[in-house]
Amino acid sequence: MAETKIIVLDDDPTGSQTVHSCLLLTRWDVATLEIALRDPAPLFFVLTNTRGMAAERASALTREVCQNLRLALRQREQAGQPLQPILVSRSDSTLRGHYPVETDVMAEELGPFDAHFLVPAFFEGGRITRDGVHYLLQNGVETPVHETEFARDSVFAFHHSRLADYVAEKTRGRIPASAVQSFSLAEIRAGCLPKLLTLHDNTCCVVDAERADDLDRFCADLRVAVAQGKRFLFRSAASLLTSLAQLPPQPVAAAEMSRLVRGGRAGAILVGSHVRKTTEQLEVLLQEPGLCPIEIDVDACQGAARPALLRDVLARAASAHSDGLDVVLYTSRSERRFADQAMRLAFGEAVSAFLMEVVQGLPSSLGFLISKGGITSNDVLSSGLALRTARVMGQILPGCSVVRCPADHPRFPELPVVIFPGNVGDAGSLALARQRLRGAHPA
Repeated sequence: MAETKIIVLDDDPTGSQTVHSCLLLTRWDVATLEIALRDPAPLFFVLTNTRGMAAERASALTREVCQNLRLALRQREQAGQPLQPILVSRSDSTLRGHYPVETDVMAEELGPFDAHFLVPAFFEGGRITRDGVHYLLQNGVETPVHETEFARDSVFAFHHSRLADYVAEKTRGRIPASAVQSFSLAEIRAGCLPKLLTLHDNTCCVVDAERADDLDRFCADLRVAVAQGKRFLFRSAASLLTSLAQLPPQPVAAAEMSRLVRGGRAGAILVGSHVRKTTEQLEVLLQEPGLCPIEIDVDACQGAARPALLRDVLARAASAHSDGLDVVLYTSRSERRFADQAMRLAFGEAVSAFLMEVVQGLPSSLGFLISKGGITSNDVLSSGLALRTARVMGQILPGCSVVRCPADHPRFPELPVVIFPGNVGDAGSLALARQRLRGAHPA
């Protein structure tokens, strides 16, 4: 029987926030994919960053990844080392992203599949699904996701928390709500293998989950179905991956992550996300001692003011670092309005390109880097640090991964980088992550 490998196409780099010891790929040529397929970890991630793209570009990039992956899997098979892939389109637990664009392409290129599943539960971030309705825990209150700020996203807005209706909305009726099969908590807890074995023709399914053992039970039945020849595709948040991979505890405990900091030296914190939770976390962080805050005016990140702004930011960061201060680089917080999605995305790309030049120019003796925001973090790994691969060391906080640059990195060898999603944690979480890296060992 072929070995199973969980292959995750991640639309930003935060999907690894519940696992460890696996590779993140920022390149997807066949040779790089083969490296990951040979890696002993049971899963790996391809960081596509498609959530930051228009739908057409996201579709084309996903197709390119899938075609290269098909070639890499075929080469493994021809070498007598076949793999049985479990394919996951990892996206946001608040339902933002290019669905069904990405799963449609994956089905075309890597199918056929018997079913595709929507599994948005993310327990570490307070997201659960019950009776087919997806909820976010906000200040202890279960709030249907369509009633939150995330449903009003300027690119990925939606109107339904009942996942069957969400599917119908996003597929524009191609998959009606009545055609969506639901895996309820009762079915999952009683055992859903018989139901899994009846699925065919890429049936759309939604999966309830209130706690981790719900997904553990679902995945136990799932693995049996896969072993019996069923082929499934997943559109999920991160918690499903924990249950699929069944990893042991991470090698470096969260409270001990200061062990990874290079020479115990000062680091940098880059804040690009603009969601309300990030702004609250930034405000708490800036009250901490030992920091040098540097606000970056996003309106000056392009045009004639750009070169002078870059020189100023880098000079201030270098001076603060030499004084042993952690540098906090954050974009101006005021909301921008745009005439259309294309203008919004273009503005975001210009700001990100500036931030990545800042990352490239930070002192080479940096002890650590925290990257706040999903798209920001993807750009940090792929552009700012120009990584081909990075390995996940584990989580410093629930939902916040630590990856490490390879030892042969030309500027930042073995630099620990915290991937901190924009909408994860409470008001004090960003400050807590920094405290742990500084060895404060707070409870």
